[in-house]
Amino acid sequence: MKKRKFVIGDIHGAYRALIQVLERAEITPDDQLIFLGDYVDGWSESVEVLDKLMELEKTHDCIFLRGNHDELLADWLRTRKINKSWLEAGGQITVEQYENISFRKINLHLDFIERLKNYVIDEKNRLFVHGGFSKTSGIENEYYEYVFYWDRTLWETALATNPDLQPDDLRFPKRFKYFNEIFIGHTPVTRIGFTQPVKALNVWNVDTGAAFKGPLSMMEIDSKEVFQSDPVYTLYPEENGRNSEAS
Repeated sequence: MKKRKFVIGDIHGAYRALIQVLERAEITPDDQLIFLGDYVDGWSESVEVLDKLMELEKTHDCIFLRGNHDELLADWLRTRKINKSWLEAGGQITVEQYENISFRKINLHLDFIERLKNYVIDEKNRLFVHGGFSKTSGIENEYYEYVFYWDRTLWETALATNPDLQPDDLRFPKRFKYFNEIFIGHTPVTRIGFTQPVKALNVWNVDTGAAFKGPLSMMEIDSKEVFQSDPVYTLYPEENGRNSEAS
C-alpha cells in the first residue's frame, strides 16, 4: 500500500472528533500525520487530545506543529499567570481540566508542547505552518518565532489577491513564490462561509472551525481527499466550545 500523508486541522480539545477522523480515514502506522497545531482550548478534552497525540507519536510517523493556543497553555503551565484574553478564547475550560490531573502528567504535556515544531518543509517544497510568516525575504528570515503561530496576514493576503494574477506579475505577493503549496490552520474558514478546507493561491487552510460550529478536518495531501468528523458541537451537546471569535 502506498504511504499516505495527511494534514490535520485545529482540534481545540475535541478528542471525540479526533478519534472520528482517524477512524474515517482508516489511518495505519504506514501513514504520515502532520498536525497543524491548536490542540487545546475550546472543548473539554484537551488533556485527552494531548494524551492521544503522545500515543500516536510512539506508533506512527507524526509531525506536530505549534499553535498559538498550545503556546498559551504552555505559558500558563510554566508560570500559572492568568491571561484573561486566553481564558475568554477557550482557555478557561482547559484550566479547569488541568486542576484535576497529576503533576507528572502536566510535566509530560509541557514537555510535549515544548518539543512542537514551528514549521516544516517537505521533500516536495511544501510548507506546513500553523499561522504563516511575514518576511518577504523568506520564512528562514523571520524575526520572531511567534509569527509562525500568530500570523494571519499570509491567509488574508492569499484571499485578497486576484487568483488570475500570475507569479511573474510585479503585483504578485512574493511570499507565495517560495513554496509549491502551503498548509495552514489558525483562521477558521467558517468565517468566510465554508466547512471544507479552502485553497487561495497556493495556500490550503485546513482549519474548518472545529472550535465553533464546524467539523474537524484531515486531508490527504497528494490526492486532496478530505475526511471530516461530525460538526464538533454535536459531539459535545452540553458545552459551548469557544463562544467568541477571539484569537
